[in-house]
Amino acid sequence: MPATPHLTSRRPLRSILLALVAALLPLVAATANAAPAAAADEPTSGSVPGSARKGAVPAAALTEVTNFGTNPSDLRMYLYVPESVTPKPAVVVAVHWCTGSGPDMYNGTEYDTLADRYGFIVLYPSVTRSSKCFDVSSPQALRRGGGSDPVGVKSMIDWVTRTYDADTGRVFATGISSGAMMTNVLLGDYPDVFAAGAAFSGVPFGCFATTDGSEWNSACSGGTVTRTAKEWGDLARNAYPGYTGPRPRMQIWHGTEDDVLRYPNFGEQIKQWTNVQGVSQTPTSTDTPQSGWTRTRYGGTGDRAPVEAISLQGVGHNLYAQGMASRVLTFFGLDGSGPAPQPQPGACRVKASVNAWNTGLTASVTLTNTGTTTVNGWNLGFTLPAGQTVTGGWGATYAPSSGSVTATNVSYNGTIAPGASVSFGYQASHAGNSAAPAAFTLNGTACANG
Repeated sequence: MPATPHLTSRRPLRSILLALVAALLPLVAATANAAPAAAADEPTSGSVPGSARKGAVPAAALTEVTNFGTNPSDLRMYLYVPESVTPKPAVVVAVHWCTGSGPDMYNGTEYDTLADRYGFIVLYPSVTRSSKCFDVSSPQALRRGGGSDPVGVKSMIDWVTRTYDADTGRVFATGISSGAMMTNVLLGDYPDVFAAGAAFSGVPFGCFATTDGSEWNSACSGGTVTRTAKEWGDLARNAYPGYTGPRPRMQIWHGTEDDVLRYPNFGEQIKQWTNVQGVSQTPTSTDTPQSGWTRTRYGGTGDRAPVEAISLQGVGHNLYAQGMASRVLTFFGLDGSGPAPQPQPGACRVKASVNAWNTGLTASVTLTNTGTTTVNGWNLGFTLPAGQTVTGGWGATYAPSSGSVTATNVSYNGTIAPGASVSFGYQASHAGNSAAPAAFTLNGTACANG
């Protein structure tokens, strides 16, 4: 039977978040808001890209999906699909805090309303063990395919990508507290699955590791576990030995007065993910996007730097607030394309030039609308030469970082009038071939070169 929708009433965000510290410390069970369980049919083949297959859940309703695949730790799966879901949609995995649930995460954040605007799908994993904390400590959880919660989450993602023909190059994770720790774990276990993550009040991958069956690691939570950047990086890399592909980008949020997962964990996460990304621990940019916030970026200066870290002065563990999800989407690159395909231009022309050195390069791209129809939102597709990986950029967001890449407009340059142009660019590493891409498509239409 198709899964049954359940519209969950929203609770005030403040009342949810005020409970986080008190709920996390004792690790007690809590009653989760829940949509009725309903089995989803297995998907059928031959669907049109972007359309839901048989077994898809009703739109615009928080729905529980059962029988979604391998699930060794008995997680529950909740899904939100907007009415205006895009062709080949992105998927955001939103992971709850200790004593919380998938429906609590749905109620306490605005990812569903942002999905309505931008057309992506939101997946809410939900813990059933008594603590309602995700397993981020067992040996099984800290290796790819080892069992426990990460395997169940991966099964959920596989179900969504099959059922909705979702874009496997645009799967993202974000979480709060225990969910932030799980975000770190998911990116370590499955670097080939996730394009980026955003962790609110978390700890590095492997920091919470225990071997006695305990879910809690007081040394890590107290901020006394410190390692070199390489040691942290090796912990993440060893979760998937032999993997040499692109690594997910990471956005890290932490309050200086966090008394549950102490503030030193912020710096340790920066050390870990800059090392995993192969970029310097010295910020490429520092700014103050909001009073009391200090944002540092590593390996790039744009909205999609390899690592972005936001420190909130005087803020405790209950860090998440309305508006932060929009900043997560900017980092993910999901806030620029809108919920529906954009009109095709009549024609386009692209000129690309490269300035290369040693193992790096900077590419400058000018896109001209040579047709008679205004372009309202653009996606420029191109293939990077073998060995090139995008490490930063400006004037556009880029995903994935290698292979077949799509550059998507940012908020200020999405409209191109007939005869007008926009310019943007990216930084990339290379392994000897520093050439510019040879061909481009604008919203699916081939462009002339030069």
